[in-house]
Amino acid sequence: MNNALRLLLRLVTVVVGIAVVVVGLAGGAYYMWREAEGRAPKVGFQITTDKLERAGWGLYLKYLQTRGKDYTVAMNADDETEKTFVVELGDSPGQVGYNLEQQGLITDGEVFRRVVQYLGAEKDIQMGVYALSPNMTMEEIVMHLQRGRLLPRVVTIPEGWRAEEIGALLEQEGVVVSAAEFLQAVHDGRNDFGFVLDRPAGASTSLEGFLFPDTYQFDQRSDPDEVIAAMLRNWGNQVPESVRNSITESGRTLYEVVTLASIVEREAVASVERPLIAGVYANRLRTGMYLQSDPTVQYAKGYDATLGKWWNPMLQEEAITVVSPYNTFLNPGLPPSPICNPGLASLMAAIEPAESDYLFFYHKGDGTHAFAVTYEEHLRNEELYGGGGSE
Repeated sequence: MNNALRLLLRLVTVVVGIAVVVVGLAGGAYYMWREAEGRAPKVGFQITTDKLERAGWGLYLKYLQTRGKDYTVAMNADDETEKTFVVELGDSPGQVGYNLEQQGLITDGEVFRRVVQYLGAEKDIQMGVYALSPNMTMEEIVMHLQRGRLLPRVVTIPEGWRAEEIGALLEQEGVVVSAAEFLQAVHDGRNDFGFVLDRPAGASTSLEGFLFPDTYQFDQRSDPDEVIAAMLRNWGNQVPESVRNSITESGRTLYEVVTLASIVEREAVASVERPLIAGVYANRLRTGMYLQSDPTVQYAKGYDATLGKWWNPMLQEEAITVVSPYNTFLNPGLPPSPICNPGLASLMAAIEPAESDYLFFYHKGDGTHAFAVTYEEHLRNEELYGGGGSE
């Protein structure tokens, strides 16, 4: 009796299976007929290998629905939380499905792969960064992944940062894949922006000083050259050719002005003092004095792994012990290249320094400075505001 019952159940299962196949084939044929009808009279009904294959996958997906794997149902219809999903170059539909499942965006990566095949989208999924949510069906996700839409990131580059800091921020925000690639592109330089070529013979090709600080909107995983080009275009717009020509007419080079502006950027706190500080350094250059600028030594010192930061305060003895062409206590004139990327206010201050007889300034400790013409006056300021810092 038990054997007879098992045989009967198997027979019923086979019959049900055949019925599913027949219904699936009918559904596939109906789908192809409606597709051809929708295109008539331009294109007649044709049965192609692709159509048969897609019909087959459609049949298989219908079968999976009977097994509790419904591709038309979202992972969580009530969850609208967006998740960042990345499709890497060369990812197969199977890999994409696996990654989607791992991130909790779909229930089954293998079913997703079959949906991609059913929709004929194997070659249409685009590399990129997407915003997907668990309330999307597999079909909706496939449609999104065919658009190649990258999520933009808004990034603010602060004034006075060096290229290494900018690269680290861009990597952190996902704009570039790695800070190292960005820095390499910065150091390699480029020749498609004329203003970056106005530099002394033998000078570094680095674009330090011309990465204009501003708020940008970049696609994620952008090419470093594209990011740099956007910053250079912005620099060119902020410092138009007419201003650049006036610099040349004054007997200075643009590179000298940008280098001076980078020092002013690191020295000034109060914006109103930028032209005065630029004027002090311009006077020192004119009279042959050493610039003796703390930020140039800070730049030469570089990154302090112990403190985990750049721009660490200069100790008094480091004016002599930090041996570098950027140390303006040991070397006359401007440093070999800009020490940071100055903003527009510092650039304009370097272009038009305030006219004065000042040769010294002393930090008061509140963000402002006391300026002096003579060294004796400077010493009095140091006594009055002791604990600040001199320049």
